[in-house]
Amino acid sequence: MSIGLQLALAMCLDAVLGEPRWLWDRVPHPAVLMGRLIGALERRLNRPPMARMAGIFTLVLIVLVTGAVGWALSQFGGLVVICVTAILLAHRSLVAHVSAVADGLRLSPEAGRRAVSMIVSRDVRDATPDNVARASLESLAENFSDGVVAPAFWFLLGGLPGILIYKMVNTADSMIGYRTPRHADFGWAAARFDDVLNWVPARLTGLLLALVGGSVHRWNAIRADARLHRSPNAGWPEAALAHSLNFALAGPRSYDGAVQDFTWVNGAGKRALAPADIDAGVTLVWNAWTALAGALLMIGGLFWVL
Repeated sequence: MSIGLQLALAMCLDAVLGEPRWLWDRVPHPAVLMGRLIGALERRLNRPPMARMAGIFTLVLIVLVTGAVGWALSQFGGLVVICVTAILLAHRSLVAHVSAVADGLRLSPEAGRRAVSMIVSRDVRDATPDNVARASLESLAENFSDGVVAPAFWFLLGGLPGILIYKMVNTADSMIGYRTPRHADFGWAAARFDDVLNWVPARLTGLLLALVGGSVHRWNAIRADARLHRSPNAGWPEAALAHSLNFALAGPRSYDGAVQDFTWVNGAGKRALAPADIDAGVTLVWNAWTALAGALLMIGGLFWVL
């Protein structure tokens, strides 16, 4: 079975099953195991003045270990590869969490704030409904890249070792890749390597959303907005979604009680966002997922037959 067909089947399995609680209530999710390993290494090795070197060593170690695990699992055959890959994709859980924000906002602003606090790190305690909606859409765009397109990309290039290495590095970045006094040095290597691994997938995600959303003719504007983003990668899917739906995203938001004046993405777009706008974003991402899965099924199936 071709690797493209394996990926397409894994995407479909993830879309149908998502994150089954009956399973993960009984055994730890691979992401949990990754987090435990990274946390244990951080507690043991993060010591000044050698924190940066220790962080580089940690990154090399987790890449080697994860790659070896991926290679070993791939020896069990295609069915195991498809199931493990499906577990490492996060499309169904992503759209479920974002849709929950829209459902919460339809009940009350507080219910919307509770739902969005599950998927963003910014302060949302006093967020207005349109700010809640905006935060959920930004998370949707960025995590479609990090949780679906990037893992798929690295699976196509490196098989099970490739997707496992990507997920391990991405988990490390989410845990230690912050510029805090504790992690600025130790997490430096993980954060930089995560930027490298996401460079191509983020731009592919932007292109995919623009194609599906009918905004590819605005690519110059998408590219300009993406380059204004504080992240070298997250701006691409965010800008493509914003221009496809004519929403204004990003802008001022609060972290740790301090308001930060981030640049608007598609600042001329609609700013007063509502639950229906979240639904539109989810539909766009589903359409992009369908286009990607469909292309993989057709191409992968053709290679398998030939």
